[in-house]
Amino acid sequence: MNPRDSHPASLSRRGLLMASAAGLLVAATAGVAGAKPATTPAAAAPAGRRNRSLRIAHLTDIHIQPELAAAEGLARCLKHVEGQADKPQLIVTGGDLIMDSFAADEARTALQWELLTKTIKDNTGLRIEQTLGNHDIWGWNKSKSKTSGTEKLWGKQRAIETLGMKRSYHSYDLGGWHFVHIDSVQPDPSDADGYIGKVDAEQMDWLKSDLAAVKPGTHTLVISHIPIFSATAMVGKREKDGSLKIAAGLMHTDSNELRELFEKSGHVRAAISGHTHRLDRLDFRGIRYCCNGAVSGGWWKGPNAEATEGYTLVDLFDDGTVDCQYTPYGWQARK
Repeated sequence: MNPRDSHPASLSRRGLLMASAAGLLVAATAGVAGAKPATTPAAAAPAGRRNRSLRIAHLTDIHIQPELAAAEGLARCLKHVEGQADKPQLIVTGGDLIMDSFAADEARTALQWELLTKTIKDNTGLRIEQTLGNHDIWGWNKSKSKTSGTEKLWGKQRAIETLGMKRSYHSYDLGGWHFVHIDSVQPDPSDADGYIGKVDAEQMDWLKSDLAAVKPGTHTLVISHIPIFSATAMVGKREKDGSLKIAAGLMHTDSNELRELFEKSGHVRAAISGHTHRLDRLDFRGIRYCCNGAVSGGWWKGPNAEATEGYTLVDLFDDGTVDCQYTPYGWQARK
């Protein structure tokens, strides 16, 4: 997400949303190193009764660009991950890998992707599984990007090809867990140059089939760019009538449907995201939802509220519990 982005389409929910938001904000806890773990079913198991299946590093909202030493910052972050004494087995990205191609021309877009791929190649040998964000989509803002929409690599295609993906969403199994990477970003029906948080109909059908096919006893982690459920999306101004408006580009508009699907599956244990460059943790109905800050902090200009430049170490356990620890990597913004 970019602080200058605007998303005219929005969700306005009175009464129920206000009541639920108030309760969830009380339950939300920032997943920062040293924070006390929550005691909900998704958060903790009795001491000595769980074994870790896998450790992953979640790197979201990198926003690489030639300016502000962003490539050097990403390199330091990757080296910090590689240098962990208890090293992750996998890196998952959370989208917004490059600063912006949504409103950028082709030359600027290509430059950012080249910088990203070189920096990753030079600084880590770990397996990386990618997630797309709104800034990774080329030219959806046609007026600013000077695109027509007929270009070969327009939209999500450039990112898909650059990252070696078959399509914008995928899943796989590793360490006794099932991983699902969602494509959160869809065109805004009310704004030709905008986007909203949602999965489209084709992807929803795939997701239902994918979750239904997970083997018994396997736990599932969902990775999205835009939060599926997050207190960070609820920290907004009240309308004049007292209602709370959540921008459709800030949290999934199909949040209710996705959460019901996850709960019905019986094996989705957590969903992690980025996009807001903020930190929170919600434990709701047996599923943990974590919004995991930003590698770029405040878009390489310093911390963004409570989220300094960092990544999240995610520990996945054999009993289905999930621990998220936000980990600053010591970056100082360059002027």
